[in-house]
Parts: sequence; structure tokens; C-alpha cells
Amino acid sequence: MSSQHSRPTSRDVAKAAGVSQSTVSLVLGGKWPGRVSPATAAAVHQAAERLGYRPNRAARSLRLGSTRTVMLVVPTLTATFFGAVYEGAARAAARHGFGVVAYPWPDDAGPADSPFAAAHEAIDGILASSLAEDVLSGFAGVPVVMLDSDPSAEAPTVVFDVQDAMRAIVAHLAGLGHRRFGHVATSIDQWTFHARGRALADAVADVPGATLVREDAALDVAAAKDAAARLLGGPDRPTALVCDDDVMAAGAYKAARARGLEIPRDLSVTGFDDVLLAAALEPELTTVRLPAGELGAAGMDALLRLLEGGRPGSLSLPGELVVRGSTGPAPEAPAPATKAVSTVATGQGRKKA
Repeated sequence: MSSQHSRPTSRDVAKAAGVSQSTVSLVLGGKWPGRVSPATAAAVHQAAERLGYRPNRAARSLRLGSTRTVMLVVPTLTATFFGAVYEGAARAAARHGFGVVAYPWPDDAGPADSPFAAAHEAIDGILASSLAEDVLSGFAGVPVVMLDSDPSAEAPTVVFDVQDAMRAIVAHLAGLGHRRFGHVATSIDQWTFHARGRALADAVADVPGATLVREDAALDVAAAKDAAARLLGGPDRPTALVCDDDVMAAGAYKAARARGLEIPRDLSVTGFDDVLLAAALEPELTTVRLPAGELGAAGMDALLRLLEGGRPGSLSLPGELVVRGSTGPAPEAPAPATKAVSTVATGQGRKKA
């Protein structure tokens, strides 16, 4: 039994309330709804207040979670973008005594399997980056925050404003005189790429006399090279290629050089993400910088608020157009466009968002 000379423990609270210690853990950890009656929860809170029970570090983990571990689910561990997301999330987590484990799950692999026998006992919450919400159907009951995913999801989301970023690309190219646009699009079925494609089409539609053609490909250099080659080999070839990703822009560079086109004299190329590759290309790539580290940190902050019983709202982070040497004035004598706006989708079709 506690005395006025000793600090009360959760066992003392349990005895005073006439419940088990596990019930005290559920109630003081905010995880009692649906498991403990409101009357029992009230009795636990009253007993804790009457005894002057104050959480120490161990008790604080009951409120914020039992393991102080968060799982970051990403489509791959090989992309530098997701490495930056992890670093941002881990820095934010460390400030609150949490750790982050990364779990790769390919976006086309269907619902994710838990690597734990009981996920709710091994982790306190999940950050899921660039995945559909239904991928996490096997983690029911574990708090989730979605990153770079459909903002209409039920879970809180932190996204990039990729639509505004794509409009900035089109405005930049249109200002240089470009009217024939080609889209080297990834065939990956993710919200962010659907959003980029829709924003590009809408922005080009607002440019008088502009046309847009598109080729879909896997997100790798060789596939993007083939897609760009198809665009450049067609009639009225584009004077600017807008690529969904910096890696795909590298493929566009290869396709241009195979046809003897000089960047940016004969063809302008843009990317998206601003990974290290963008500055390694020659000329350096005009692209959109997405703050991947900020995405991870903001997502972790939202998840911690969720674990504390809060209701974090969805957040959109702006991108930044970084203009480098891969974009320049449109060639002086392009063949005239025959239609105000034309969108052609060839190659591998993408699924509807």
C-alpha cells in the first residue's frame, strides 16, 4: 500500500479503483473506449486523482503508447526520397523518445502483412508514405497517418501540393514559348502521380494553342528512355518533356541524345522531386523540390498528436520550382499546333484514381 512518504504507483491506483493494472494502463493510456465501461474509466481517473498519482516516464508511455515505436511503411527502400522521409520522421520521433522502424511494402503487392505477431503490441502507430489506405487493412486498430497519399482518406494525411507545383512547371515552360508538351508519366498507381497528371493536363489546357501528348512507363531510366523516344519520334514532336520524376527525366535525356537533340536548345526537360540525380545530370535538371524530410517530420508530429488523443487535421506542404539548365526558349520554328488542346494517352494505361 502506498503511504504519504512513497510515490503512488499504477498498482495502488488499480487497488483503489478495484480493477486490474492492465485496466489502469488502458484507461490512463487513452485506449479504453470499447474495452472498458465509462463508469470503470471514471473510477480509475478518480482513484488516480485521489492518490495524487502523477505519471513518471514509464507511465507517460502508457499515455503515448506502450512500445514508443512507430513503423514507417514505404513502397521501397532504394529510393533516396524515402530515405529522407525516414530521416525527418526519426528526428521528430527522437525528440519525444520514440523510435522508427522502416517496413518496405511494394505498392502493387496488395494488403500489407504485419511483420509482428500482434501489431498493436509491437508498435504504437504507423506512418504510411505513398501508399493507398486500403494497403493497411491488416493493421486495424493501429493509429495511422498517411503521407503523400490521397487526402480524402479517413486517416489524417500530410501531402505535397503537387498540383500547384505542376502548374508552376507549365507556367515556366509556357513563359519560354513552349506550346507542344510531352508527359513522360509513370504507370505506378499512386495518388501523387494521378494528381500530377491531372494538374499537368489542366494547366496545359489553360495555355492558348498548347497541345499535350503522354507516354506511360515504369519508374526507371530504361523504361522512361523508351517512352520519351516514342514521344520524340512522333509527328510534331514536343519541344518540352515534363517528367513525373527525376529518374524518368534521366531517361528523357538519353532519348534526346539518341536522336541528336541538344538540351535545352532543341528540347527542354523537367523533373519532379529534386533528388541528388537532378544536379548530377548535364545540364542540371529543372525540377520541383519536395521537402521529403519535412513530410516525415510533419507526419510524425501528426501521429504523436493522434496518439495523445488529438485530432490532427490534414496538411499540405508546398513544393518549390528549381530552375536549372535543362529548360530554355522553345525552338524558333516548331510546326504549328493544329488543335487548341489535345491529350493522347499511349503505352501502358494507368488506372483511374
